[in-house]
Amino acid sequence: MGDNKRKRGRKAKTPASETLDHPAPVTTTAPNSTSTAMDDVFSVGNVELIDTTASPHHRRLRARPNHSEKPHALPTGRRHARPLDNGGGDFSVPSDVVGVSPAVAMEADPAAWVARALPAMDSVVKVFCVHTEPNFSLPWQRKRQYSSSSSGFVIGGRRVLTNAHSVEHYTQVKLKKRGSDTKYLATVLAIGTECDIAMLTVDDDEFWQGMSPVEFGELPTLQDAVTVVGYPIGGDTISVTSGVVSRIEILSYVHGSTELLGLQIDAAINSGNSGGPAFNDKGNCVGIAFQSLKHEDAENIGYVIPTPVIMHFIQDYEKNGGYTGFPILGVEWQKMENPDLRMAMGMKPDQKGVRIRRIDPTAPESKVLKPSDVILSFDGVDIANDGTVPFRHGERIGFSYLISQKYTGDNAAIKVLRNSDIFKFDIKLDSHRRLIPAHSKGKPPSYYIIAGFVFTTVSVPYLRSEYGKDYEYEAPVKLLDKLLHSMPQSPDEQLVVVSQVLVADINIGYEDIVNTQVLAFNGQPVKNLKSLATMVESCNDEYLKFDLDYDQIVVLRMKTAKAATLDILATHCIPSAMSDDLKS
Repeated sequence: MGDNKRKRGRKAKTPASETLDHPAPVTTTAPNSTSTAMDDVFSVGNVELIDTTASPHHRRLRARPNHSEKPHALPTGRRHARPLDNGGGDFSVPSDVVGVSPAVAMEADPAAWVARALPAMDSVVKVFCVHTEPNFSLPWQRKRQYSSSSSGFVIGGRRVLTNAHSVEHYTQVKLKKRGSDTKYLATVLAIGTECDIAMLTVDDDEFWQGMSPVEFGELPTLQDAVTVVGYPIGGDTISVTSGVVSRIEILSYVHGSTELLGLQIDAAINSGNSGGPAFNDKGNCVGIAFQSLKHEDAENIGYVIPTPVIMHFIQDYEKNGGYTGFPILGVEWQKMENPDLRMAMGMKPDQKGVRIRRIDPTAPESKVLKPSDVILSFDGVDIANDGTVPFRHGERIGFSYLISQKYTGDNAAIKVLRNSDIFKFDIKLDSHRRLIPAHSKGKPPSYYIIAGFVFTTVSVPYLRSEYGKDYEYEAPVKLLDKLLHSMPQSPDEQLVVVSQVLVADINIGYEDIVNTQVLAFNGQPVKNLKSLATMVESCNDEYLKFDLDYDQIVVLRMKTAKAATLDILATHCIPSAMSDDLKS
């Protein structure tokens, strides 16, 4: 492997998922699971969520806003099922008349049909968003803006819910009511990246005239009928698709790169359905449509964010005045299904649990838990050897569900087995932090430039920008290893790299250094980009020496390097040598 060429990586072990138009972050091993147990966390017949361009037999999971003006919004060769559209969009299709035409159903009981259909349908709105994404490869500028349309619905308190990916990197958001020709400017109140939910409001009182909020229903059971309402591709009027709940489990949320409770349904969810409500046969909302599975052997497999996740998002916002996220137990664990392993760990025949492999050093639980502890229960609920807990009659679910029911800052009681002794701890839960973040959460990328060397931090959006949707194939192996397996050693740790070298006389011989990690500057370890910028700016030594990965070094004369920086910035029309967040 040469020093001066872009390093190619190999396929990540954990399958990658992708959203429509933008490949999603690779689904990294969750701290409360094992790297070999991802199919237990999200299994659609042990589905591999990887890009279909690699093989015609691969499956693809998508979160699907309807992009209307972005180039290549709908790549060729992809097959899209047509949504079931009721033509004029006047009535929904209740589950008890699935397979019966609206006309026949109306003749049977027109009063009941209208009473059930109209209030819920009128609460559904169309969401128009103009996006302006950061350019992670050229972090001092942004990409060309594009437009998308999706769906949303009204809830109490003059608020509207939609998907987070529908308003990601928004510049302007507008809403249109059903049957109206007016678009109203909306304000984004909160964006929940992990759960893929966003909350909007409209200041114009006219928008709220005649609008009634939806009523939320309980978590449905298997075979319960659901009706998905929204504005998918293929028309400007409202569209209805009906089906049943086919699975309830912990799902991989593509946009959030997390695992939360989700519903699998067999109603068609198409581009533009994102953010639309899913109603039960009583007209109550039981979820939000947000992604679908596309495969030549699978039809009409869609996914819905269920009411427990929705209510967690709403109550989090109301309780804290903003979105704080879902807490997580900062450990990686191993199944204890092997009897010899249980015996070696000192477990009694009646004891069950999971073994802690690693603990996130930045997590609060790292102060009390230790590797090789066996977690026996969480908040009084016993954990099985496969990491599941009882859910409902005849159902079990991953114990991460119990954690996701908590809020950031809540306490949880954990019982562990350590050297055959039982210990009980009261742990404060916190949100998870990755060494390589899965999202920028709306913040522009950080950068620092000296002598043409562009320093930035690694994130999944950055890897996607540099290597495309197949970044898990193309990115350097060392970066992929850190993405999948490394944990931050301190809360402010970042992975700093030389993104590229803007060619100038001062950096002759260094031009081909690309995406190489910076380990140290003048003998001092580099913890994050701000510390690097501070050390370089305050340096009075004769030389600037950067220690890079792959045993490379960069040496520059300090005075000439700083003098050349201004000319390089002017040549490339770069307004500043560092991003605004590094100046503070």
